[in-house]
Amino acid sequence: MLENKNTERTPLETLGEFALIQHLTEHFELSQESTLKGIGDDAAVLDFKDKKALISTDFLVEGVHFDLSYVPLKHLGYKSVMVNLSDIYAMNGIATQVTVSIAVSNRFGLEALEEFYAGVATACKLYQVDLVGGDTTSSNKGMLISITAIGVANEEDIVYRNGARPNDLLVVSGDLGGAYLGLQVLEREKEVFKVNPANQPDLDLYQYIVERQLKPEARRDIVELLKKLEVRPTAMIDISDGLSSEILHICAQSEVGCNLFEDKIPLDPTVISTAEEFKMDATTIALSGGEEYELLFTIDQKDYNAIKGNPNLTIIGHITDKQEGAHLITRGDTKIPIQAQGWNSFQK
Repeated sequence: MLENKNTERTPLETLGEFALIQHLTEHFELSQESTLKGIGDDAAVLDFKDKKALISTDFLVEGVHFDLSYVPLKHLGYKSVMVNLSDIYAMNGIATQVTVSIAVSNRFGLEALEEFYAGVATACKLYQVDLVGGDTTSSNKGMLISITAIGVANEEDIVYRNGARPNDLLVVSGDLGGAYLGLQVLEREKEVFKVNPANQPDLDLYQYIVERQLKPEARRDIVELLKKLEVRPTAMIDISDGLSSEILHICAQSEVGCNLFEDKIPLDPTVISTAEEFKMDATTIALSGGEEYELLFTIDQKDYNAIKGNPNLTIIGHITDKQEGAHLITRGDTKIPIQAQGWNSFQK
């Protein structure tokens, strides 16, 4: 409902698998020195010399992770790459290559896949990563997407989830809650459209949060910023499943507790106003919404002055001893245990 439906449709069987891959990827150019051989042989050939390789993969399933009634295929291609690049940046690395595999049912024609790959191409160009492989096959369950991201980092630069220490500061990039509320707006407009297909959605007031849902950005810029500031996080993770879940991952793997301050959580004005409109609590949305792909990390207190006042970063709390537990300090100065209520892939 948010894109023009192209009535032209070329059946995929008219091309065959190898011709389809060649058609979809022939305009991708290689930009990384580490890519010795991309698409066109039995395997890609990469050369990272003295650096460590980082590899992450994600699976996206139609009807579980995305709804094509309001997600344009070009945006889906872009977002699918972002989801994976974000994991590389969460290790304090630089993404260099991706592979893209898709399975589609016979309701998808060539033009639909061209749109999807146009989004992949835009992401690859903007983030300077090379598409070096993948696969295509048929599906009887709509569209399934599997993307693997490959990156590099010097061994001493890699940041894991288990390095947080008591008295470290808890820091987050960007603002939170927008992606979840953007999804709520899109779901609402979908229901309106079902009742009255002639009613086109007016999303002007929600442009920021809808974009946060449909076209998120992986935070490569934060990795570059921290390097420029000479700040190496002690632990780091990306916010895909909700702030509360990610904080608890760091606490569990680092064997620490934390105090998170509600009044420090960064919220865009659109998030606050839309939460009120939906009669939702903005803090709960920020804690549990997910799909932000912002970076959550801890730093030593000695690095406070380096990040202080930076508009891209917000200090939202600090790390404590394990026995103190993980708590949210509310605006009313009440201490509440943090619970993981974010995305669960297997929740019915």
